[in-house]
Amino acid sequence: QVQLVESGGGLVQAGGSLRLSCAASKRYAMAWFRRAPGKEREFVAAISWSGTRTYYAESVKGRCTISRDNAKNTMYLQMNTLKPEDTAVYYCAASRLVGGTVLAVTAGEFYDYWGQGTQVTVSS
Repeated sequence: QVQLVESGGGLVQAGGSLRLSCAASKRYAMAWFRRAPGKEREFVAAISWSGTRTYYAESVKGRCTISRDNAKNTMYLQMNTLKPEDTAVYYCAASRLVGGTVLAVTAGEFYDYWGQGTQVTVSS
Protein backbone atom coordinates (compact mmCIF):
# COMPACT_ATOMS: atom_id res chain seq x y z
CA GLN A 1 0.00 0.00 0.00
CA VAL A 2 1.52 3.30 -1.11
CA GLN A 3 1.22 6.07 1.41
CA LEU A 4 1.81 9.75 0.82
CA VAL A 5 1.57 11.91 3.89
CA GLU A 6 1.56 15.69 3.49
CA SER A 7 2.28 18.21 6.19
CA GLY A 8 3.20 21.84 6.59
CA GLY A 9 0.08 23.64 5.48
CA GLY A 10 -1.46 26.44 7.47
CA LEU A 11 -2.52 30.06 7.61
CA VAL A 12 -0.02 32.72 6.64
CA GLN A 13 -0.14 36.38 5.74
CA ALA A 14 0.56 37.55 2.23
CA GLY A 15 4.30 37.80 1.68
CA GLY A 16 4.99 34.99 4.12
CA SER A 17 6.46 31.55 3.61
CA LEU A 18 5.52 27.94 4.17
CA ARG A 19 7.25 24.64 3.56
CA LEU A 20 5.18 21.64 2.62
CA SER A 21 6.46 18.11 3.06
CA CYS A 22 5.34 14.83 1.56
CA ALA A 23 6.64 11.58 2.98
CA ALA A 24 6.39 8.50 0.75
CA SER A 25 6.83 4.82 1.43
CA LYS A 26 9.44 4.57 -1.34
CA ARG A 27 11.10 6.73 -4.00
CA TYR A 28 8.93 8.01 -6.84
CA ALA A 29 8.86 10.83 -9.34
CA MET A 30 6.68 13.29 -7.48
CA ALA A 31 4.77 16.51 -7.80
CA TRP A 32 2.55 19.04 -6.10
CA PHE A 33 -0.85 20.01 -7.37
CA ARG A 34 -3.39 22.32 -5.83
CA ARG A 35 -7.12 22.94 -5.97
CA ALA A 36 -8.54 26.31 -5.03
CA PRO A 37 -12.21 26.70 -4.08
CA GLY A 38 -14.37 26.56 -7.17
CA LYS A 39 -11.44 25.86 -9.49
CA GLU A 40 -9.94 22.91 -11.26
CA ARG A 41 -6.91 21.11 -9.92
CA GLU A 42 -3.72 22.66 -11.26
CA PHE A 43 -0.10 21.66 -11.47
CA VAL A 44 2.33 23.46 -9.15
CA ALA A 45 5.72 21.76 -9.35
CA ALA A 46 7.33 18.40 -10.06
CA ILE A 47 10.63 16.69 -9.40
CA SER A 48 12.13 13.69 -11.13
CA TRP A 49 12.89 10.38 -9.47
CA SER A 50 16.56 11.30 -9.19
CA GLY A 51 15.89 14.87 -8.15
CA THR A 52 17.96 16.28 -10.98
CA ARG A 53 15.04 17.75 -12.93
CA THR A 54 12.42 20.13 -11.64
CA TYR A 55 9.40 21.72 -13.25
CA TYR A 56 7.28 24.68 -12.17
CA ALA A 57 4.02 26.30 -13.10
CA GLU A 58 4.47 29.86 -14.31
CA SER A 59 2.32 31.09 -11.45
CA VAL A 60 4.84 29.91 -8.83
CA LYS A 61 8.12 30.09 -10.72
CA GLY A 62 10.64 32.19 -8.79
CA ARG A 63 8.62 31.93 -5.58
CA CYS A 64 8.62 28.19 -4.93
CA THR A 65 11.34 25.56 -4.79
CA ILE A 66 10.70 21.85 -5.00
CA SER A 67 13.29 19.47 -3.59
CA ARG A 68 13.64 15.97 -2.22
CA ASP A 69 15.62 14.00 0.30
CA ASN A 70 15.97 10.55 -1.22
CA ALA A 71 17.34 9.08 2.00
CA LYS A 72 14.02 9.94 3.64
CA ASN A 73 11.78 9.44 0.60
CA THR A 74 10.46 12.91 1.31
CA MET A 75 9.64 15.75 -1.05
CA TYR A 76 9.40 19.40 -0.09
CA LEU A 77 7.86 22.56 -1.49
CA GLN A 78 9.29 25.79 -0.14
CA MET A 79 6.84 28.56 -0.89
CA ASN A 80 7.91 32.17 -0.47
CA THR A 81 6.24 35.52 -1.10
CA LEU A 82 2.88 33.85 -0.81
CA LYS A 83 -0.17 35.55 -2.33
CA PRO A 84 -3.86 35.20 -1.51
CA GLU A 85 -4.32 33.44 -4.85
CA ASP A 86 -2.06 30.65 -3.59
CA THR A 87 -4.83 29.66 -1.20
CA ALA A 88 -5.77 26.07 -2.00
CA VAL A 89 -5.58 22.50 -0.87
CA TYR A 90 -2.18 21.20 -1.91
CA TYR A 91 -1.83 17.58 -2.94
CA CYS A 92 1.25 15.46 -3.17
CA ALA A 93 1.37 13.00 -6.08
CA ALA A 94 3.68 10.13 -6.99
CA SER A 95 4.26 8.27 -10.23
CA ARG A 96 5.49 4.74 -10.84
CA LEU A 97 7.28 6.10 -13.91
CA VAL A 98 10.79 7.39 -13.41
CA GLY A 99 10.30 10.41 -15.64
CA GLY A 100 8.64 11.81 -18.73
CA THR A 101 8.22 14.79 -20.97
CA VAL A 102 7.37 18.18 -19.56
CA LEU A 103 3.80 17.80 -20.78
CA ALA A 104 3.55 14.42 -19.11
CA VAL A 105 4.92 15.27 -15.69
CA THR A 106 2.77 18.37 -15.40
CA ALA A 107 -0.43 16.41 -15.98
CA GLY A 108 -2.36 14.75 -13.20
CA GLU A 109 -2.77 11.61 -15.29
CA PHE A 110 0.96 10.93 -14.99
CA TYR A 111 0.58 10.20 -11.27
CA ASP A 112 -0.67 7.01 -9.71
CA TYR A 113 -0.87 7.91 -6.05
CA TRP A 114 -2.19 10.95 -4.23
CA GLY A 115 -2.00 12.27 -0.71
CA GLN A 116 -4.93 13.47 1.34
CA GLY A 117 -4.11 17.15 0.85
CA THR A 118 -3.01 19.95 3.13
CA GLN A 119 -4.72 23.33 3.32
CA VAL A 120 -2.75 26.49 2.61
CA THR A 121 -4.52 29.75 3.34
CA VAL A 122 -2.92 33.11 2.58
CA SER A 123 -4.59 36.14 4.08
CA SER A 124 -4.35 39.57 2.50
